Amino acid sequence: MQLPIDAVLPDLTAALAAHGRAVLMAPPGAGKTTRVPLALLPVIPGRITMLEPRRLAARAAAERMAETLGEPLGRTVGYRIRGEAVPGARIEVVTEGILTRMIQSDPGLSGIGCVIFDEFHERSLNADLGLALTWEARQALRPDLALLVMSATLDAEPVAALMEGAPVIRSEGRAFPVETRWLSRPLPAGARLVPEAARLIVQAEAETRAMGGTILAFLPGEGEIRRVQAMLDVRAEILPLYGAMDFKAQRAALQPAGGERRIVLATAIAETSLTIPDVKVVVDAGRARRARFDPGSGMSRLVTERVSRAEAEQRRGRAGRVAPGICYRMWARAEEGALPAFAPPEIAVADLAGLALELAIWGSDGRDLAFLTPPPGAALSEARGLLRDLGALDAGDRITDHGRRLAPLPLHPRLGHMLVTAGREAADLAALMAERDPLAGAPADLTLRLAAIRDLRAYQDRHPWPVNQGVLHHIRDEAKRLRRMAGEGAGLSPGAMAALAYPDRIGLRRKGEQPRYVLSGGKGAVLPEGDALAARRLIVATDLDGDAREARIRMAVAVEEDEIRALFPDRIETAELVEWSRRDNRVLARRQERFGALVLADRALDDPDPQALARAAFDGLRANGLSWSPGAARLRARIALIPDLIGNLGPVDDESLLSDPDWLLPWLGKARTLADLRALDLTEALKARIGWDGQRRLDQAAPAHFVTPLGRKVPIDYDHETPSVELRLQELFGLSRHPVVGNRPLRITMLSPGGKPIAVTTDLPGFWAGSYGEVRKDMRGRYPRHPWPENPLEADPTTRAKPCGT
Repeated sequence: MQLPIDAVLPDLTAALAAHGRAVLMAPPGAGKTTRVPLALLPVIPGRITMLEPRRLAARAAAERMAETLGEPLGRTVGYRIRGEAVPGARIEVVTEGILTRMIQSDPGLSGIGCVIFDEFHERSLNADLGLALTWEARQALRPDLALLVMSATLDAEPVAALMEGAPVIRSEGRAFPVETRWLSRPLPAGARLVPEAARLIVQAEAETRAMGGTILAFLPGEGEIRRVQAMLDVRAEILPLYGAMDFKAQRAALQPAGGERRIVLATAIAETSLTIPDVKVVVDAGRARRARFDPGSGMSRLVTERVSRAEAEQRRGRAGRVAPGICYRMWARAEEGALPAFAPPEIAVADLAGLALELAIWGSDGRDLAFLTPPPGAALSEARGLLRDLGALDAGDRITDHGRRLAPLPLHPRLGHMLVTAGREAADLAALMAERDPLAGAPADLTLRLAAIRDLRAYQDRHPWPVNQGVLHHIRDEAKRLRRMAGEGAGLSPGAMAALAYPDRIGLRRKGEQPRYVLSGGKGAVLPEGDALAARRLIVATDLDGDAREARIRMAVAVEEDEIRALFPDRIETAELVEWSRRDNRVLARRQERFGALVLADRALDDPDPQALARAAFDGLRANGLSWSPGAARLRARIALIPDLIGNLGPVDDESLLSDPDWLLPWLGKARTLADLRALDLTEALKARIGWDGQRRLDQAAPAHFVTPLGRKVPIDYDHETPSVELRLQELFGLSRHPVVGNRPLRITMLSPGGKPIAVTTDLPGFWAGSYGEVRKDMRGRYPRHPWPENPLEADPTTRAKPCGT
């Protein structure tokens, strides 16, 4: 049977023969997955390796090619996926992570003549890494290695440019017209996906019954598929199709219908690569499940998001492969413009710990590799920090022997580290933490899940929380496989095992009634009220909701302090802590044992360092501010008036003085409380700060006192812009020149004999010649016993009244 791709196969083979690289654009259904590798057999020396993003697609493609050749699987064509392999002499279809292991163990890809990246538009992290590593291997070691990137919806030009101008071959494909039917209005807020999808599928089946053929319904995941299947009441065979299914059950959805109406409920696995016979109707629920870095779990997790326009169009095209079709979309037409054009590449949004590990094995920091989308620097740096904590990288970010052991494991490096270190006993826990929760709605304790995994009947006899047996079965299968990869058991508890995977998530209960925890990585977390784990002092939080302020703990397990000390002896630090406590408003001196942000032990320090005590008291001043006695305030004001005369002293405002502790530390040796700081007189400290010579210059330029004609010292007030004094008017008699401070006239407030201000001047000769006459007239009547001479310049200064009778 002729397929659309056949028309461009000669051009493709010619491009690969001439250039050794090419980009093939072909729409879904064109036949590229099964036709291209077979067409390359005569022109490619050596084996052909083709990457598929999913296990089911890899097996199905290999089987279809073997069937085309009229051979059994395993002769010319084989496949290799996680946990399963059928060798083939010339063509091997592999999942994307397999290629990374192949090239890491053999950078020259010995015996391989061509590598094909199928469905590259899905932009998985492993595909991007695989292409970058393969391209470098081709550049450095294997210039004869042919590379072919195949895609349905990818923008071809950037990929071609990445491969140094690779030729782009386009297949137009063949498709029948597809009618699109949208909802009449958007779904209401809070509408649940499963019942709405079931309703739309029932509607589609009723409206298209006369067309016959298969209805292909796209749902985000296994859980939604199972729930929709349970709700459907239609006259049709209903078949699920998702990646975690048994292969025999998957094959049922890929077989011809035999005349009976079928409804296939599928995940995005059915968007590309797989051929489901006789599809004439597509129902698109408009959701996709993708890998995203989940700060709650510290790993990549699958999250449900709106589909992109490219994905929606690809799904729609499935209805037009064999005949005119209909596509039902579970959103209103007006919502279409809000959909993103493309799904983001996984490398831009996923956890990069695995990528960082592979780059370290390759001996690259990633910047020298040909990534279509470079890995984000911050995420890559964070991933390397985790790998250092796990011992997979050394301090220089070079791979360690332990890191080389982790890389081949089909686990996140966290869980791989736990499995390698704890041994076979950790297999159940590793499989559990890598999978979604089989006891959704149960309390947080991980040991409940482990009990269900190990003895479901005993668990059900003792506990009321329902079990998702499909998830549980998958966890058990994975655990069995992981046990074969682990070493001997280390006899650790579940809490100790979890601490190996999450050294940054060990939680210490805070004081107080609510079950709040501080985590060793520095963040806060809280258990639900009434959870059985809330009474435990130490836990390991393996799954959080990701709240940046205080995350809610979804799954955790208790751990003992002696286990933490045994696991991390090199990371427990003893520190003498002398600091100002804002809560207690005093200096606290403690000896603490810390694991990250956790204080495992805390006791009083008997003989703290005096310098440390003084610095802690200074921190108390920073927190509460300086207290200024009148004398110290006057001294500071004098210094501020003439800073240039005292050398490099700098400003003496509070902020500047509190930025440099050295000047005050010698006076803080006995200060322990806020009361001590409030009682501190800063005068002597300021004098010491400016030094003896500074004090001499200060006394000359800005003296502390004004000496009256009577020889009395009156303190000068420097708190205002102009230095000022207050004294009785009669004490200034005979003074013909106005006193100055530095280059500034002294502001004199003259007082009556009763101590009330009667005049203010900065020009005493002018006052005597002018305003004094009016003051004299007013004051003579009020204070007749005090002298008020007509010419004050000829009178003697005095502070006394005239004798009685004069």
